[in-house]
Amino acid sequence: MTDRYAVIGHPIEHSLSPRIHAAFARETGQALTYERILGDLEQFEEQVRAFFHQGGRGMNVTLPFKERAWDLVQERSPVAESAGAVNTLLPLPDGGLRGENTDGIGLVRDLRENHHFTFTGKQVLVLGAGGAARGILGPLLETGLDGLTIANRTVEKALALAEYFAAQGPVRSCGFEALAGERFDLILNATSAGLSGKVPQIPPCLNAGGWIYDLFYDCQEPTPFCRWGAAQGAAETIDGLGMLVEQAAESFFLWRGVRPSTRPVIAALRDS
Repeated sequence: MTDRYAVIGHPIEHSLSPRIHAAFARETGQALTYERILGDLEQFEEQVRAFFHQGGRGMNVTLPFKERAWDLVQERSPVAESAGAVNTLLPLPDGGLRGENTDGIGLVRDLRENHHFTFTGKQVLVLGAGGAARGILGPLLETGLDGLTIANRTVEKALALAEYFAAQGPVRSCGFEALAGERFDLILNATSAGLSGKVPQIPPCLNAGGWIYDLFYDCQEPTPFCRWGAAQGAAETIDGLGMLVEQAAESFFLWRGVRPSTRPVIAALRDS
């Protein structure tokens, strides 16, 4: 029997996940299908339960349902617990669900494995204090970085996030204007500004030789934040396509016990 997997979101027609997982399945010789499911804003939980009741073997969850998936599951990984969001669902033997969050792992692996970034001793800045930022902070704090700053337009949200993760590593918070005079080796954009073609309004704060990373991606052209980084003299400007593929590979590994190659998939998506 061919195992069934899916991604659920609203909207969902843009999702590259079916193409990514089809490539993983071909490479690893796994018999599976992977489909898109348009999530119902009122009936999301019922849709997820029905999928697994009908034999589904795993599901990815994307916007706007990651927090609701966190509430839905009976068991969470430590990363998912601290992230407050779930993007990967697995069935439990008793019929319940386990939630994982692979976003931060995908980000770190993209930077380390695909771009050879060294976190040790680095100062890292995360822009934004919403769900996207929360999902990457735990794995980032495990990299050996020297310090992590969360900056947000609303300072109170950044402060709350820094306090939550304080036990996991060297993390602090501030507002955008307080970045004046600071210098960072890596700046990550986890705000939603890119959705409207904008960039966070921050003062120049990139170290010479520093890198820019946008969690959003565009297969056709640099994102607005990557263009901003290039104007700041960034040594590397990277969008989130690699993160997307790497987090998918982590989900695939959790489901199938096999880790697929990611670089050919990233390259194929760029070429297309």
